[in-house]
Amino acid sequence: MNVNHKGVLKLNKMERKFLRKQSKARHVLLKHEGIQAVSHPTQSLVVANGGLGNGVSRKQLLLALEKYGPVEALLMPPNKPYAFVTYGSIEESKEAYAALNGKEIIDDLGQKIFLYLNFVEKAQWKKLGLQALPPGLLVVEEIISSEDEKMLLESVKWTGDTSNQNFQKSLKYRRVKHFGYEFHYENNTVDKDKPLPGGLPDICNSILEKWLKEGYIKHKPDQLTINQYEPGHGIPAHIDTHSAFEDEIISLSLGSAIVMDFKHPEGATVQVMLPRRSLLVMTGESRYLWTHGITPRKFDTVQASEQFRGGIITSDIGDLTLNKRGMRTSFTFRKVRRMPCNCNYASVCDRQRKATPPSLPESSKAALQLEQEHVHHVYEEIARHFSSTRHSPWPRIEEFLKALPSGSIVADIGCGNGKYLGINKELYMIGCDRSRNLVDICRERQFQAFVCDALAVPIRSGSCDACISIAVIHHFATAERRVEALQEIARLLRPGGQALIYVWAMEQEYKNQKSKYLRGNRISQGDKEEINSDTPVEELLENQMPDGVSEDPALSVPSTNNIKKGGCKSRNVPNSELPVHRNRTSFHSQDVLVPWHLKGNPGKGKVVEPFGPAGCPDPSPVFHRYYHVFRDGELEASCKALGDVSILQSYYDQGNWCVILQKV
Repeated sequence: MNVNHKGVLKLNKMERKFLRKQSKARHVLLKHEGIQAVSHPTQSLVVANGGLGNGVSRKQLLLALEKYGPVEALLMPPNKPYAFVTYGSIEESKEAYAALNGKEIIDDLGQKIFLYLNFVEKAQWKKLGLQALPPGLLVVEEIISSEDEKMLLESVKWTGDTSNQNFQKSLKYRRVKHFGYEFHYENNTVDKDKPLPGGLPDICNSILEKWLKEGYIKHKPDQLTINQYEPGHGIPAHIDTHSAFEDEIISLSLGSAIVMDFKHPEGATVQVMLPRRSLLVMTGESRYLWTHGITPRKFDTVQASEQFRGGIITSDIGDLTLNKRGMRTSFTFRKVRRMPCNCNYASVCDRQRKATPPSLPESSKAALQLEQEHVHHVYEEIARHFSSTRHSPWPRIEEFLKALPSGSIVADIGCGNGKYLGINKELYMIGCDRSRNLVDICRERQFQAFVCDALAVPIRSGSCDACISIAVIHHFATAERRVEALQEIARLLRPGGQALIYVWAMEQEYKNQKSKYLRGNRISQGDKEEINSDTPVEELLENQMPDGVSEDPALSVPSTNNIKKGGCKSRNVPNSELPVHRNRTSFHSQDVLVPWHLKGNPGKGKVVEPFGPAGCPDPSPVFHRYYHVFRDGELEASCKALGDVSILQSYYDQGNWCVILQKV
């Protein structure tokens, strides 16, 4: 500090910046985690940026904290970017507060992290209930010796192998080899009539015979996939295809320990530690119903006292730390199924559930063509009508924007008519959209906006304090392009910057509650303002059916069916096998065309001419927008594939899956 000519204390630039950062950390913790800081000194502190979720280990944080007195408790919640520390006295806590606030430490990846401390009344955390392994899951530690591990790893020839007894390929994040049968990733199955020559390696046959004899497995596998994972890479959550393989799925972990995430359809998640040289056996419910995957990251949260012990990661946040990943090689054994699957999990069984017609583009070029026809062109045509239905902000999006510190630079990627650009006058907000007509509307409203593709935003990397992407990512037609769009958002964020992302949810009925999209035909006119028009409810409230069309949901979307008014047919969707979604009904396919019924000509723009067969009483054109509606957990899995962000919060909001990300 310094003193001006009137004797008033004056903060220098660095001190002002520190106070702003500390205030922001306190506000974010309260807003998103419910952690209430206090202004008076206490024995306990919350340490923002000093958590397992952003790469700070228990040992590393203790080294910094113990310089100011004995630490009575250090609580580090899993996957959270903060920690709680309690000292023996208020004086020690005050000394740490003064010395460490705004100071940098180096995380386990060698990156600088700045700590921001605030006093709290009590260091506490809501513990998770007791967890158990998913039914049918078995983890066997030290299933093989270190000598056998070495032989298995040396038997895998990643280079110079010219034999035709296995099939090797490099995927985006890992190298794989197949034995017995080639695994086809485009449909997650094998060609049962085309076995690879040579069968399984001899070294594996002897080990499998031993496991059979000891009772760890019941069937001898005939297919093997070997995956090699670099540190930081993973695999998306999935269920091995029911119709392709028998009950047992067996995975041997070599070279490095890993944490595998198991998730039940109703939301329960269990993190399972797979130590080096351990065997994972999935049968029954754990094999057929729970998804399993590996989050891409370079460190796993593990028990500090039992780092290499297999089983679930408990909620004891006084005993959690980070374990650095190494190169991991997995041997995954399966037995090809010869008879139809008759499991008790029909909702996730590819044989028993109703199949949807093939519709997805097979290349990035085909995906772009689909997006141009059923996204870009449509929004150019409907821009004025679309804008007339976009006026009421969603409460939680508004809360996110109003919680940002004054002066923050915020980008709205896919801003539409700029509905959110003027929410918080204290922010510097800029929008971009693929539709020139929507950007023109933003400019008419005196907002800063420009035209660009969401996969190539012309903004400098790391220049944004926050980003929002509301109802945009679901318009990209392949999983790879959706991840690319998320990666572009992450690129714009500065370290510590946050992004809020909304996408349409396939689950319009969630936890026994119907979204307002399904309940909308019973919503009164007065309720319209409080419903977010950036979810499927837009088709219901703001975009009613043409005159004369029945309000029966079964008839609410014209596709190739007759409309019960003079026998008039709506226009077909040419060159597309995608199913046309029926408004106000549940989604039955993840990739759909959603109709937009253009009504009149609000605002400026050309007059829409009637179309259709002669004598058709309906003058309203119908445009079809492409959507990929996300399943529960899919958005989080896509975000985790980025590798340089952490998920601060994920939630369901009236027909949308939503996440708040933070740049690591």
